[in-house]
Amino acid sequence: MISFNQLKAVERLRELERQPIDLTKEGALNSKRIEEMVVAALGIKMLYGAERVTHEVIKNLFELAEEARVFDKMEAMQVGEIVNKIEGYESENRSVLHTAMRDFFDQCQEGTRAKEAATLAYQELEKLKHFLEEIRKQDFTDMVQIGIGGSDLGPRAVYLALEAFKKADRRVHFISNVDPDDAHHVLSGLDCSKTLFVVVSKSGSTLETLTNEELIKKHIIQKGLVPKDHMVAVTGKGSPMDNPEKYRASFYIWDYIGGRYSVTSMVGGVVLAFALGMEKFLEFLKGANAMDKLALSRSFGDNLPLMGALLGIWNRNFLHLPTCAIIPYSQAMIRFTAHLQQLDMESNGKRIDKQGKVVDFDTGPIIWGEVGTNGQHSFYQCIHQGSSLIPLEFIGFRHSQYDDDILVQETLSQEKLLANLFAQSIGLSTGKHHDNPNKYFPGNRPNHILLANKCDPFTLGALLSYFENKVAFQGFIWNINSFDQEGVQLGKVLANKIIGFFAKKRRNEEIDNKDFPVAQAYLKQLEKL
Repeated sequence: MISFNQLKAVERLRELERQPIDLTKEGALNSKRIEEMVVAALGIKMLYGAERVTHEVIKNLFELAEEARVFDKMEAMQVGEIVNKIEGYESENRSVLHTAMRDFFDQCQEGTRAKEAATLAYQELEKLKHFLEEIRKQDFTDMVQIGIGGSDLGPRAVYLALEAFKKADRRVHFISNVDPDDAHHVLSGLDCSKTLFVVVSKSGSTLETLTNEELIKKHIIQKGLVPKDHMVAVTGKGSPMDNPEKYRASFYIWDYIGGRYSVTSMVGGVVLAFALGMEKFLEFLKGANAMDKLALSRSFGDNLPLMGALLGIWNRNFLHLPTCAIIPYSQAMIRFTAHLQQLDMESNGKRIDKQGKVVDFDTGPIIWGEVGTNGQHSFYQCIHQGSSLIPLEFIGFRHSQYDDDILVQETLSQEKLLANLFAQSIGLSTGKHHDNPNKYFPGNRPNHILLANKCDPFTLGALLSYFENKVAFQGFIWNINSFDQEGVQLGKVLANKIIGFFAKKRRNEEIDNKDFPVAQAYLKQLEKL
């Protein structure tokens, strides 16, 4: 495989990076540019006129995608070929089939791993449907998801984004942190007799999750209830948690589903279908599936995820910008950026390629953000006038979710929200000249807008898949493995060692001074508090 810096298109793009378009010049950002620089599909428009690209740059970015064979790689991923691997080194060596979790419409190619995975996913959906019918008769009003990382961030973000569509008598809560205050905060407002607790761990051995599970069980028993009647497992088949003696129901996930890609599996399915109802959950899956199919399109004119990936490549590798702020102008998406932070940084925060060689170019950017307009009164000062250039990806909707709005000074709140979104996009790119340096805005802050009609289940599913496939496309171009996460393992190993010290101390056992002395020094500082 040719390294990124050896691709012919990269050489041509290096020449173009020397003189990127100056959007602060009079007339550079004009109505024609906004009208022309649009990619639209599935009710979503990407307006990228405020990015520092020209038609020549876009042409060469498309050639980069073709040279890197991104379409072949996307197809290979979606049919279930083994793409999660590092050649010549021990690795997970797996298929990557989160797309099959929403591909139950008889579209998968027969005889592929994807078809097998989609069939299993459909079986779990049927099992979930019957489970929801069963518990409906028992007047359960609340569900608590106990999980961490991908078992929390994605499901929580999607639930909050679609809370406007939930059933009137249903509420969902999340416990992720091993900090006992997290569990206490959730439990203090619950009637456990009407609550189901969903414990999520693919391995069945996640320390934080199992610790919180024991805390929950203790709480249930104190309320005079039987834990099994209120506990549901989402885990790998045959894991320690796949135990009908402990859980009233078990739903399965598989090793080809990475945690950060698991929202459309049973990891998100149980809580989302409970809250929204099966019909709306299926709409969410249909939106994700539709965007997956779009990612296979070899037509650059409608492949939204590929365009998003290429704009990110331009900003990261040619404009050399290390971060990207994702700003949804929708309060419903208050935790969406947190999920995308894990999705992107855990996937593409890699320093070696798929042959195990250290790369000589930049990979995944730092992802961060907050909902608008809140961020405007927080970190936008730095974005507008700070010394670091920060690209932005905005998300906006024509309509609010509840349609509960009011005219003030002849405009609706939603119109004011969108006015702020468009104004920021324009102001960041064009800047403002002024003789007073304190009032001077340098501009040329690249950004683009994802614009849709409403944040509904189908659209949110499509947006989720957009970002998942955008991240995958970038990994394909960089030739890195976007589907493992060895970087999270070292801290876990060291933490377990220190946990052992706490346990030994509680048993009054002696700890060898030579055994991890730096950690023992930290513990001594703790004791001095």
